[in-house]
Amino acid sequence: MDLSIVIVNWNTRDLLRDCLKSVFAGLGGLEAEVFVVDNASEDGSPAMIQREFPVVRLIQSPTNRGFAAGNNLALRRVSGRHVLLLNTDTIIHGSVIPDCVAWLDRNPRVGVMGPRLLNSDGSVQPSCSAFPSLRSLTMQLIGITRVARWDSYRMTGWDRAEERPVDVISGAAMFVRGEAMAEVGLLDESFHFYGEETDWCRRFRENGWGLKFVPIPEITHFGGGSVRRLNHRRDVMLTEGTTRLQLKHGGPVAAVACFTILALHNITRAAFWSAASIAGRPGATDRARHFARVVAELPQAWPTMSARTTHS
Repeated sequence: MDLSIVIVNWNTRDLLRDCLKSVFAGLGGLEAEVFVVDNASEDGSPAMIQREFPVVRLIQSPTNRGFAAGNNLALRRVSGRHVLLLNTDTIIHGSVIPDCVAWLDRNPRVGVMGPRLLNSDGSVQPSCSAFPSLRSLTMQLIGITRVARWDSYRMTGWDRAEERPVDVISGAAMFVRGEAMAEVGLLDESFHFYGEETDWCRRFRENGWGLKFVPIPEITHFGGGSVRRLNHRRDVMLTEGTTRLQLKHGGPVAAVACFTILALHNITRAAFWSAASIAGRPGATDRARHFARVVAELPQAWPTMSARTTHS
């Protein structure tokens, strides 16, 4: 088996249908298997898969266990030399999948690679980044990263036109060498929705495997998908996941510093949009309510060390 493709779905039936159509159209001559893990969707996704894509290996979870745990349900069953983690809100174009597999076969010391992703308007998406250090988070807080050439975290000043070693590959479309995964282990299930691929990439690097962005075209990543259903919870979970990363890889002091930076980020945004709402700025009231809810739930964002941590 050349490639195992793993897609985790939660209530994105129509996006998933389009994604799967593009996947099967783009496999070329690869011998591949496709897994869809459904995280307790209520929109008829499993029935659609069984009806329209009977060759898909459907795994139904009775609860929404999150991105990491959902992927792990399939990763324990894959048989491909390589694995592709793919979001439901993506569309495969051309020969990107076989081209990425061929690139991995030519570069045996690279454990994780990411191809070029596009936004819905055709612009290049910043689909790889540096590890979210305290320095980069502080720069984000004070607005320095709004200047693209100073955004060393998301690398928005880079046009993604050439290969480059990176710290993190987006889980929206992440190719992983099976041999490397066998050595490093699976995703850490203590991460529920954010930070899991960042932690995984860190562990690949710590085990001596390379991570590379390669400008092989092309996958459209619309963004949103399941995230749209989270509303303000997205920012709360982002705070929890990023703080958990610092707790795991930097220790308690780094975690406290990270949590403080992210709390200040949300508090200052709540204050700004509240002032803008009073001034009558269009749309400001909704933004103010959003950040007020985030701030109110920040105490829930402090991570606890979970018994669900999984590396194998």
